[in-house]
Amino acid sequence: MTYVIGEIGQNHNGSVDIAKLLIDAVKRPVNDKLFGNELKIMDAVKLTKRDLSQELSASQMNRIYDTPNSFGRTYGEHREFLELNDEEHHELYKYAKDRGIDFVETLCAVGCLSLLKLFTPDRLKVASRDLTNLPLLAAMAETKIPMILSTGMAGEKELNDALDTITKYHSDVSILHCVSEYPTQYTNVNLKTITYLQKQYPQYTIGYSDHTIGIATPIAAVAMGAKIIEKHITLDRQMKGTDQAGSLAVDGIYRMMRDIRNLEKSFGEEGIFIEDSVKAAREKLERSVASIRPLSKGHIITEEDIHLLSPDDGFKWMQRSNVVGKRLSKEIQKDEIIYPGDIA
Repeated sequence: MTYVIGEIGQNHNGSVDIAKLLIDAVKRPVNDKLFGNELKIMDAVKLTKRDLSQELSASQMNRIYDTPNSFGRTYGEHREFLELNDEEHHELYKYAKDRGIDFVETLCAVGCLSLLKLFTPDRLKVASRDLTNLPLLAAMAETKIPMILSTGMAGEKELNDALDTITKYHSDVSILHCVSEYPTQYTNVNLKTITYLQKQYPQYTIGYSDHTIGIATPIAAVAMGAKIIEKHITLDRQMKGTDQAGSLAVDGIYRMMRDIRNLEKSFGEEGIFIEDSVKAAREKLERSVASIRPLSKGHIITEEDIHLLSPDDGFKWMQRSNVVGKRLSKEIQKDEIIYPGDIA
């Protein structure tokens, strides 16, 4: 079953309470109302932890940040407003775990590993921009916590360098195809990278981190064999924040999980066969040999006397030799199925 991560990221807007509401949104039951099935919800939520002393150059942190999505006068003030401290991350970890939801952390600097003194996330995520940050990857790998890599800004060499660094410590690694364009244009998604990664890196779990609008591409990724899906989530796509508009709101979370879980049910097994559930429809709708005109008792049936009508409880066309050339034991009206008991 696909492991689905709801990425809160910075969509909590600096509020632990908003983050808790997002965890509650993930916890909401998902039901297939048509068939009355309760479906599995998202497996995990993910937060992002930054160490602002290791984030950007001083000039970039002091840069005036005057946009509709700004939470501060400078970019540094904006980032500081959005940052939750280690204790708040721990509080949200406990909140998610108490509700049966895994907790994943994206760590953006070696300094962020300080939160591991308080709790152990189920998985650590490496953001696309940090795939070449080999000192960070080594520090994260040394913890032996399972790791997820996003490839949104990487080519094959960068990915291989990252894997070489991590696997010096452990090999519990997942690779997510990703395009670091927000939102991603559909023409740039290139979902076939998933199958390429599956062939080139069969020893790792392959998934997809989605930044498109809507739910079509993550569902298609599951159909292509992605074992992990990551998708930004929000309470309201109109909320302030650069990631809100491209995220799934509460209804979107429900629809994506409904469709992914139903898709998983539909995979089945290789082969062609008649499902038990089809038998009633088959009997009602498939066709049997029937009279094309009124036929009298004792009549020798010819192929010109017959055609095919529903239901499927008589002879099939491939069995017409059981009818043609045979004598009728009773009168048959026009457009009636000819049954074995009608033949002398």
